[in-house]
Amino acid sequence: MENILFTIFDIFNFGWVVFLWWFTLKNYSALPERIPVHFDMEGKADGFGGKIYAFLMPILALGLYALFVYGLRHPEDTNFPVEITDQNMNAQFLIMKIGLRILFVVLAVIFTNIQDYMFRYAADEKAKPRISFATIFLSVVLFTPALLFIAHLFK
Repeated sequence: MENILFTIFDIFNFGWVVFLWWFTLKNYSALPERIPVHFDMEGKADGFGGKIYAFLMPILALGLYALFVYGLRHPEDTNFPVEITDQNMNAQFLIMKIGLRILFVVLAVIFTNIQDYMFRYAADEKAKPRISFATIFLSVVLFTPALLFIAHLFK
């Protein structure tokens, strides 16, 4: 059952990457030559670049997906916050497998939100992000300590 759930999760995560590429390719031709590529914490664009920067988020998502898949297939090559012993190896590997998959979902949502906001802001400077940058920041900041806490529970 565990492998079936992980396979479904992996297909779902790969679907995020495919969706991000599809979304970018679909909207690329409608973009102006100069698009926002960086935003401050209030959501105002403070850095601009060429249209080619529209592919930054899909490339990052694909690279992170490949890195996470490698880490999931070779858990012995990754770093852990606790020493891996024969007694805790299975629990730590399971926590890593779950944590990486959840982390990718969080990152994929963030990348998709930024990509959507970048495209909408390029057309209308009054556009607002669908998920606020403060919410994104807090979700990333709180995810790491939670994962470390869980890992230490299963020393």
